[in-house]
Amino acid sequence: MISVLGECVADAFAGRASGEDARPGAGRGAGDPELALRVLPGGGPANTAVALARLGTPTRFLGRISRDVFGGLFRDRLAASGVDVSGCVEAAEPSTLAVASLDARGQAAYSFHAEGAADWRWTAGELAAAGLGGSSCLHTGSLALVREPGREAVLRFAAEAAARATVSIDPNVRPGLAPREAYDVPRWCAFADIVKLSEDDLAFLAPGEPAEDACDAWHAAGARLVVVTRGAAGALVSLDGSRARVAAPRVGVVDTVGAGDAFTAGLLHRLGERGLLGGRLDGLDVDTAADAAAFAARVAALTCAVAGANPPWAYQLTEPAPS
Repeated sequence: MISVLGECVADAFAGRASGEDARPGAGRGAGDPELALRVLPGGGPANTAVALARLGTPTRFLGRISRDVFGGLFRDRLAASGVDVSGCVEAAEPSTLAVASLDARGQAAYSFHAEGAADWRWTAGELAAAGLGGSSCLHTGSLALVREPGREAVLRFAAEAAARATVSIDPNVRPGLAPREAYDVPRWCAFADIVKLSEDDLAFLAPGEPAEDACDAWHAAGARLVVVTRGAAGALVSLDGSRARVAAPRVGVVDTVGAGDAFTAGLLHRLGERGLLGGRLDGLDVDTAADAAAFAARVAALTCAVAGANPPWAYQLTEPAPS
């Protein structure tokens, strides 16, 4: 079993209203501009939990989920995907909202509305009550590691989990919500076994630094496996300084929302299938790590082939990839 700790986010995709949606309402003049929002459940850690469960890995989600309308959306999605939400906290604070726009390549840019949101207010007592529940792996990252007031409680919980479980981290940087110095990757590597990040994350965290040099610095700080995803160019796998590169399957891209989270899920699922989670990755070699990354790339590619953060179910991996 894998526990995933972090946030849920309401992803609101913006588009100009037209037709029936553009009719004037009370108090508005005919022809007034209008923006329609389509809200989907998201958030990096929640997406990862959903993808893991759909692949067949028993998965717990540890989140502070609001009682508001978005919170109901989050719970329904997690439960429908088979995620155990018994470790979640029902929170009085509002949900985090991200307004997203897509460019011509399907890449999303986000504007976050996150002040005072439920996700960042973890206490040590809440996390102790949730516990690991016998999980062989704890995955966390994204904003849970950098947002006050709960970040220190999350960091302590992850560090303590390392004594009995594999710890995985995805920085999933959001420059608009946290400065570079908040992403203390060397500190995280002191207790993390796996660090997965995108090339955009790397450019923010270590501007101008070759990926291999950054990997070596994080290995020296304690992380055994570092994986840098590169979109259509595949991924770089670095295990204790031994490297491999994996290709990304070719697929017709609708958008890339949730692709990185799906990659993380695929990586952890494959390592779990191989019986490698639960410790310090002692039995892992670079070829096996590359195999796990190649599997993860296929999970991510299938997520790119559909709209939004909608990762595949296990049976869909046996079907031909959409082109």
